[in-house]
Amino acid sequence: MTPTRGPAMTDVARLAGVSHQTVSRVINGHPNVTEATRTKVDQAISELGYRPNTAARALVTGRSSTIGIVGTGNALYGPVSTLYSVESAARQAGYSVVVGVPTSFDESAIITCVRRLQKQGVDGVIVIAPLRTEAGDIADLAGELPLVAVEGSPAGDLAVVSVDQIAGARAATAHLLGLGHSAVWHVAGPLGWYEAADRVTGWRLAHEEARIEPPPTLAGDWSARSGFAAGSELAENNDVTAIFAGNDAMALGVLRALEVQGKRVPQDVSVIGFDDIPDAEFFSPPLTTIRQEFSEVGVRSVDILLKQIETGNRSTRRSSIEPRLIVRSSTGPHVSRTS
Repeated sequence: MTPTRGPAMTDVARLAGVSHQTVSRVINGHPNVTEATRTKVDQAISELGYRPNTAARALVTGRSSTIGIVGTGNALYGPVSTLYSVESAARQAGYSVVVGVPTSFDESAIITCVRRLQKQGVDGVIVIAPLRTEAGDIADLAGELPLVAVEGSPAGDLAVVSVDQIAGARAATAHLLGLGHSAVWHVAGPLGWYEAADRVTGWRLAHEEARIEPPPTLAGDWSARSGFAAGSELAENNDVTAIFAGNDAMALGVLRALEVQGKRVPQDVSVIGFDDIPDAEFFSPPLTTIRQEFSEVGVRSVDILLKQIETGNRSTRRSSIEPRLIVRSSTGPHVSRTS
């Protein structure tokens, strides 16, 4: 039995009442097509269920309509949300995505991963790079193909899109100081991560602006378990009335440790996190936190990359996205304790 042939470009042209060359121009985004003609062709494509031959299109345009993404390979909320947001924005722009995961997150492994994607014919690459690198060689690579780094190094001559982690941590700390707490203790993420280091910087700045000496930081690893360990230590210190956890998972561990030690939140200790994960409002109590707009990260990253692809011009644009303070029940005014 002969298989049924799917709709061809000539079928689209016949239904739309235009030439197949015009259909090709519409599919390839050619600017010299009127809006009325573009609408007729799009309607015919939709009605027939026509799917362009991407291999043939690549031969004509020199593009694959595919974006490469270098991911971290871990399941942490931030990197996973960033990857999803970039993939979603690329799909909305009509691009498919190929994801590569480096064997480690040093610069040579990242470059190897980018090279592998380049050999697969991607039009450009977005590198999700939350860990510290020198960024020099990656910046050199940006001269060879369109490239954008997300949460990448502030150094290096390449385009970077990032959430303003310093501003977010500053807002979190200022919120607690504004509630009358004399100081804010910080459970920091691993300092090999840009976000963790920047959140420490923002926390320090808020104390400096309030002319308060910040207490020592406690080290965490993004996990609830490390938050629990830090929270258990802090719960033994009656001077601790406010804690800023470097992410919501560590904040969850802190909340549990305080509960175990008989501390009430926020009556005895206020707790704030960072990320605003989907479950944050269901913590006990609901968690005050800093929301990162990951969807905006994806849109801006893809937008900057596609402009490079379309124009052939390298970009060194730095795009910073403001996070938002989300106030819930885990933070409250400092109440002086009487002996």
